[in-house]
Amino acid sequence: MPTSSPIALVTGGARRIGAEITRTLHRRGFQVIIHYRHSQDDASRLLDELNQQRSDSAYALQADLTDMDAVTRLASQVSEEFGDIDLLINNASSFYPTSLPESTQHQWDDLINSNVRAAYFLTSLLSPGLKNNHGAVINLVDIHAQRGLPAYPIYSIAKAGVEMMVRTLAKDLAPEVRINGVSPGPILWPEAEAALTDTAKQEILNKTPLARSGTPKDIADAVYFLASAPFITGQVLAVDGGRSLYS
Repeated sequence: MPTSSPIALVTGGARRIGAEITRTLHRRGFQVIIHYRHSQDDASRLLDELNQQRSDSAYALQADLTDMDAVTRLASQVSEEFGDIDLLINNASSFYPTSLPESTQHQWDDLINSNVRAAYFLTSLLSPGLKNNHGAVINLVDIHAQRGLPAYPIYSIAKAGVEMMVRTLAKDLAPEVRINGVSPGPILWPEAEAALTDTAKQEILNKTPLARSGTPKDIADAVYFLASAPFITGQVLAVDGGRSLYS
């Protein structure tokens, strides 16, 4: 699908922070490929919204990134339908508690595969095209990659891997491709089984120097900045209101 516009793939791009990243890149002139797992309705609504603004500028692809075969198919589909892309945003993530000793191998596989393995192999599989276009990769990390979150050990381990991926692949992908990370602090509160009490939320804000939560736009703007900064690679930018200054 030849195009003069740069092309971005955003994993988990249909909702929450991912949707705001998708909107921001689209507003900046990118054609966007919205990956989703279960959020078909959200993806369809976002697709309609963006294509009404600019026809044939947004597309959606479904894949379960915990399944390695699905990761491979997604990369192949992107390459076959869109050619070489310019930007990969590894945003898709699973997040829920896995307290010892109740955590299971299934939880380990789910959290590691969705957060680390998928990001690594998508980057690997799409790297030839990214190199051709002197493109960029942005990983969504987490402040708990450096300071483990109690009751969330597997998630914290996974995000530490995502951060180290930035540091390591910056050397392997250079000089053609840049890779950086954005590490969000309190932006959107977790949903469902990972939901926090009001007391827990306030405790987090009490340790945030700016004394408030951020917005998805804060993250999306940081992603775009790193995507368009030609002399930055191997860096992880904390967008957390100063939360990472505290243990």
